[in-house]
Amino acid sequence: MSGTRGKTAIVGIGEIPTGRHAERPAISFALDAARMAIADAGIGKDAIDFVMPTGALFSAQFNTELVTCRVVEELGLKNVVGNCQVFSGGSSSTNGLRMASALIETGRAEAVLFVHTDKLGTGVSSQGGIDLFSTAGISSEWETPYGQHYSTVAALTTTRYKYETGTTDEHLSAVCVSNRKWAELNPNAFFRKPLTIEEVLASKMLSTPLRAKHSNMLLDGGAAFIVTSAERARDLTDTPVYVLGEGGAVTHFALHQEPDLTRFGWAKAAQQAFGEAGIRPADIDVAEIYDSYPVYQLIAFEELGLCGRGEAGEMFLRGDTWPGGRLPTTTDGGMLSKGHIGAGGSVSLLVEAARQLMGKAGARQAPNPRFAVETAVGGTYMDAQVTILGTEIPS
Repeated sequence: MSGTRGKTAIVGIGEIPTGRHAERPAISFALDAARMAIADAGIGKDAIDFVMPTGALFSAQFNTELVTCRVVEELGLKNVVGNCQVFSGGSSSTNGLRMASALIETGRAEAVLFVHTDKLGTGVSSQGGIDLFSTAGISSEWETPYGQHYSTVAALTTTRYKYETGTTDEHLSAVCVSNRKWAELNPNAFFRKPLTIEEVLASKMLSTPLRAKHSNMLLDGGAAFIVTSAERARDLTDTPVYVLGEGGAVTHFALHQEPDLTRFGWAKAAQQAFGEAGIRPADIDVAEIYDSYPVYQLIAFEELGLCGRGEAGEMFLRGDTWPGGRLPTTTDGGMLSKGHIGAGGSVSLLVEAARQLMGKAGARQAPNPRFAVETAVGGTYMDAQVTILGTEIPS
């Protein structure tokens, strides 16, 4: 058995609905999500001894407040020994869980609260959001001067992936439809109106071959989770979610340094995570796959070993990933339908993976899942991260 497999567990989760909450301060999202997680864990708030806020992109001033212990004070936590921000963009979920588990395993903490909040829907102007995601993680020296931004990055990747795999625009659009079918069942999702492939393909061109409905929308939201030791988790709840395996691969900063735009680092990260967890891709019951644009869901799906090269699009098209399908995928609706809330895009997926394994997903609950995989990635898809969670610890 791996030395870290099953040593820690998620015992509590919390999340507010994604949306446009102009009337609410961003700190309220963090506090509400944290209180939900504490109540869900069944522990008193004074049991929390370490707090990890991740980054908020909408305001440098507010992010500084998170760094300097505002969450600790406003929650009234009395026994916290450390408040430390863990922020790596869209991969913050895995890296936060990794750091929290390390603190628990080394005896430096007993109960870690990880919390995210951001206000990208109403805390910045539309142009401000565009400007932010036209520069964050894009090389100001080698790429920004030539018009590179997130939609062009996704368009380049999509074009190459289509060429190499034979994937069609219908396959890409089927990802959006699959995610929307899950969002229809999720009261925390922003977009819940049914969506068809025809509607996706009829939306305006964004950056060839991507259309508007192939893209995500920036919104407000927040989520939190609590990590403790496996032993303590079993005393707290009947549904602990064990951290079984993690893997990662940092491949580039500037996109033109990425060795393969159709693969990134997912295969290497997956090999590490599945090896540590002691299970195979075929054992996965729920897949929470990062989905800022459809192509990244397809690439990760294949590189994780959940299907063969060039086969992911057909799985989404025929409904294998939909509610009632053989592999429930991105079951909260993801960034394409639940909404993009900054680093919270991956945090929401990790919370959803835990929710499914706890059996708390309501109308979108997968049947008796044992193992879930969550993927996360930051910047221009520069650091592929894979997390394996489970309701049991493989021997």
